Amino acid sequence: MIKVANQFEETYLALRRKEGRVYSDEEVRSLPTIDTSHPHFAEWRIRKDSCDKLTRYLSKKNQNLKVLEVGCGNGWLCSQLSRIEKSKVTGLDINKTELLQAQRIFGNIDNLEFLMGGIGDERIQSRKFDIIIFAACIQYFPSFDEIISSCLQMLNANGEIHILDSHFYSYSEKAAARDRSEEYFESMGFSEMNQHYFHHEVQQLEKYNFKILYHSSWIRRIFSRDKNPFPWICIMRRN
Repeated sequence: MIKVANQFEETYLALRRKEGRVYSDEEVRSLPTIDTSHPHFAEWRIRKDSCDKLTRYLSKKNQNLKVLEVGCGNGWLCSQLSRIEKSKVTGLDINKTELLQAQRIFGNIDNLEFLMGGIGDERIQSRKFDIIIFAACIQYFPSFDEIISSCLQMLNANGEIHILDSHFYSYSEKAAARDRSEEYFESMGFSEMNQHYFHHEVQQLEKYNFKILYHSSWIRRIFSRDKNPFPWICIMRRN
């Protein structure tokens, strides 16, 4: 498992460097706000929109929240979540390089901790959370059912799993989406990423107690200032 994780980290970071998605400490400290001249400004405008929606939603719960972000990367979203009153935030990732950056930048925040490892690690599985978040990372998990089932067992009563900034596909869309991803990774010189990138079907949600808190539509994208193309999915524990 360690060898596989290391291989993924090396490939993932090399691709992100080529894409211009490895950020300096100064840039990470300011995220999701980024200079308008940055090549990924449009992408970060969407990430900021998702972050704002999520933090407003969680703040309205007005309760002590134990929050886990899976695949937290450089920790920018964890830092935003830690601003929610009465929250305790844990960031989890297998990516040592970005976790060290997260700890370096945000390690002085009292209600925020970073852990290296996977969701199946015993020290994580033994804990309980009110909120578990997957932001732009569910596509890196090969089995949607396995990861969601594991997380549901880690939720407190009335706990929720939130999935943001990731596409879900209908059965008829999946093959074409996979082809596009393969073409992209090959064009970037990282065809090995195909074995780490997965396309989950929206139909997989049907077995869970879920609701869609936000869903984009072509009408919304045309007439609204909200251009976020990703659904915001909330899966709730059945009590």
